[in-house]
Amino acid sequence: MSGIEGKVVAITGAGSGIGEATALLLAERGAKVVLGARRTERLQDLAGRIEKSGGQAAWIRTDVTVRQDLVSLVELARSRFGRIDALVSNAGIGPISPLDDLRVEDWENMIDVNFKGVLYGIAAALPVFREQGSGHFVNVVSTAGLRIVPTQAVYAATKNAVRTLSEGLRQEAGDSLRVTVVSPGVTRTEFSDHIAPEVRDRLTSSMGDIGIPPESIAHAIAFAVEQPAHVDVGDIVVRPTAQG
Repeated sequence: MSGIEGKVVAITGAGSGIGEATALLLAERGAKVVLGARRTERLQDLAGRIEKSGGQAAWIRTDVTVRQDLVSLVELARSRFGRIDALVSNAGIGPISPLDDLRVEDWENMIDVNFKGVLYGIAAALPVFREQGSGHFVNVVSTAGLRIVPTQAVYAATKNAVRTLSEGLRQEAGDSLRVTVVSPGVTRTEFSDHIAPEVRDRLTSSMGDIGIPPESIAHAIAFAVEQPAHVDVGDIVVRPTAQG
């Protein structure tokens, strides 16, 4: 048996990219996955594929900017599978642009999804983890927070806010809860869909040239989840070898 088999893992942003790849890998290794995302048709399809392969999955429409949606995701895990062992906070957006563009609504959306969405997940899962006496937060951030570059200031700030939050959570967690931060580098996902046009072409080209598949990040998440309870993998950076 692996350290993943039988664990109940909830994943936000599970409809595509890293979230989808993580759900497929963990289910393949025996986890019971609880899928959350806004696009219900993708969740339904993903759950169907997992179940067809012999895995176990549940899903619920989840908008991480709505606190009750995170409560409902955690409640679904408990009602369907009896507990929740890990919450992978993966949902994120990156409508990056130069600060001079003053795309304030995009800034607010990134704060709501990338930072407050993780806070809402903590608020939903932490009391349950305390009650169970165990639990694991896995927060997906970005290498954009490790190397700050033009056009990505607000995006990087939201990811680094989660990095700081996660370290504070780890220190408060005690000896029964675990906290892991995973920082993906350039990864082939739908990240560029909402980026300002003047930035999109450059990033899309970079993604195509050096981007790694989302499965690479899924394996890093699985590595953290499968460790024994007394081992807390704090920080994982996964980037293309060619990334500067």
